[in-house]
Amino acid sequence: MQMRKLGNTEFQISPIGLGAWAMGGGGWTFGWGPQDDNESIAAIHRALELGINWVDTAAVYGLGRSEQVVAKALAEIPSSNRPLVFTKCSLIWDERGNISHNLEPVSLRKEAESSLRRLQVETIDLYQIHWPNFTGGESPSGGIEAAWETLSEMRQTGKVRYIGVSNFNTRELERVGRITPVSSLQPPYSMLRRGVEDEILPYCGAHSIGVIVYSPMQSGLLSGTMTRERIAALPKDDWRLTKAPEFQEPRLSRNLRLVEQLRTIGKRHGCSPGEVAIAWTLRRPEVTAAIVGARRPGQIEGFISAADLRLGSEELDEIEGWLSAS
Repeated sequence: MQMRKLGNTEFQISPIGLGAWAMGGGGWTFGWGPQDDNESIAAIHRALELGINWVDTAAVYGLGRSEQVVAKALAEIPSSNRPLVFTKCSLIWDERGNISHNLEPVSLRKEAESSLRRLQVETIDLYQIHWPNFTGGESPSGGIEAAWETLSEMRQTGKVRYIGVSNFNTRELERVGRITPVSSLQPPYSMLRRGVEDEILPYCGAHSIGVIVYSPMQSGLLSGTMTRERIAALPKDDWRLTKAPEFQEPRLSRNLRLVEQLRTIGKRHGCSPGEVAIAWTLRRPEVTAAIVGARRPGQIEGFISAADLRLGSEELDEIEGWLSAS
């Protein structure tokens, strides 16, 4: 698997990283239903065996559980073989599990200490502001700037190696970039969510900001294993049932048709529809890598070939035609 340099960091990362959101399990606002921690740990180990060298998580995933699971997996791996660990801050929760957004320096420092403790590491490889705000619209002046200065101080003290952001637009990237360069951006990007193509990706390319996109298979919808029956049988606390429009009609029928079209391309390469969907995001020169979530070892084997899949120009035109028509 050919490694890629992440932005202005020294990191050489695999084109696919393992996303640990679903490893947080259920029982919280953006949960994925019940999850076996042993399966999660086995998935992390299998990812490393197949060449993936970084794991992306966040404090809020499972209200701390995902970071703890990552720590358990790391504890069973020799230090020389451990993956890079990326995590995120700014979303906090109370004793009842209510999630809120906080960019105050005191809160961010507390979050960092908590993540270090849960992950059982001395330094976080990449620490990212999860959201510039949690209500939509432009971030008010001062908030993200103070937060970014705080993360920069954390880097200077050695608590984190590099700092990045998630879900920022170009104006917000510009604002924090005046303080200290942004190492990476984590935006949503898939065939069904293309909002970053016109401005954000070109901006990152022009400013040497690494891009690690999330949900390239649209939360599993484009994997090729999702059916109406499987969606209907999702656990009641799986966030996709109520908070993901692409899983609801009238979009669902269109999306499932797209999956079958991707299956035809995948068969030419011996790949799944999901691997085609991931490779499609990696076609952009600004995209360093894609975060792909998994909950079981077998799922890794179902998408790992996307790292080396190169879609031809005719196939890309074919996909563009399908997307335009839908």
